[in-house]
Amino acid sequence: MTHKIALTLASSLLALSIASPTLADSWYPYPAQAMEPPFAADAKPVDVEYTPLEKAEKPWNICVSFPHMKDAYWLGVDYGVVEQAKDLGVKMNLVEAGGYTELNKQISQIEDCVAGGAQAVVIGAISFDGLNNLVGEIKKKNIPVIDVINGMSSPDLTAKSLVSFYTMGYETGAYLAKKHPAGSEEVKVGWFPGPAGAGWVEAANTGFLEAIKGSAVKALEPKYGDTGKEVQLKLVEDMLQAEPDVRYVAGTAVTAEAAQGLIRERGLQGKVDLLAFYMTPGVYEGIKRGFILAAPADSMVVQGRIAIDQAVRALEGKELVKHVGPKIFVVDPDNIATVPQTNILPPDGFAPVFSVN
Repeated sequence: MTHKIALTLASSLLALSIASPTLADSWYPYPAQAMEPPFAADAKPVDVEYTPLEKAEKPWNICVSFPHMKDAYWLGVDYGVVEQAKDLGVKMNLVEAGGYTELNKQISQIEDCVAGGAQAVVIGAISFDGLNNLVGEIKKKNIPVIDVINGMSSPDLTAKSLVSFYTMGYETGAYLAKKHPAGSEEVKVGWFPGPAGAGWVEAANTGFLEAIKGSAVKALEPKYGDTGKEVQLKLVEDMLQAEPDVRYVAGTAVTAEAAQGLIRERGLQGKVDLLAFYMTPGVYEGIKRGFILAAPADSMVVQGRIAIDQAVRALEGKELVKHVGPKIFVVDPDNIATVPQTNILPPDGFAPVFSVN
């Protein structure tokens, strides 16, 4: 396997027929999109195939920071960073802050990581702007910083491994807009984008609302909240109480997972359909069993893998795609049977792993 990233233009067919390898070392080349120019607000996606290094030159010490490990989404990213660290032969130490309210804890955990000798840092950020001073300080020490999943606005980042949550939100809204085009009967959708202020939430919110403009889909006022199940369940309960004629509930994966039981208990199946704007094992199972209508897949496992590969490439001065993420596609009852689970989800029974030595 070449040590260079294959920047081959991938046909849209290849991009949608995501390969289904089972061996840990054969997840690549993976259909992806690089943003050109990197980090720019007006960047344009370019179809690429991502191929990682085969091995690192030395057992680099990489620190990974997550907002939390409360849901299966971050478990999937954990699986990706763990497996890629093993594949490349590097050390990985993971810390998690415990929730989206814990920005100060995330900052101090990362500072401790750097003080403890981390040679590169991979950050799933709690706040879009809130870590910028820290990233600037780390850059001064010549330590690469990789932005994974959530997005940060810092100009001092080394690379980004993420998809556009604008696109994730947009794809979810577009799915509904197609079902309910302009001129058809108006339908209401309760919209739960996640914790207020997080970069990924604001992006998804903008994309979703943009996609349903001009359609017969009317979004209720967005209801923000932490991605804990209790918080999301309470938000959905309150909305159903206030809006008994709502047709859809769309939001975070936790929203859709938490609402499944509630919809069944209240006899609302077929009357209120659920959508998530990203994929988790619970959402995947929900679609399979007919309890959740649809969700775009952002291949979070591969985002984790790419982030570790980017960190190693930066440390070794190797060719680096600075801003890249897996190709997005919507999973629903029509294609769930043919979409392989590999790379879009952690394996069944995977428990959190916090270090690779």
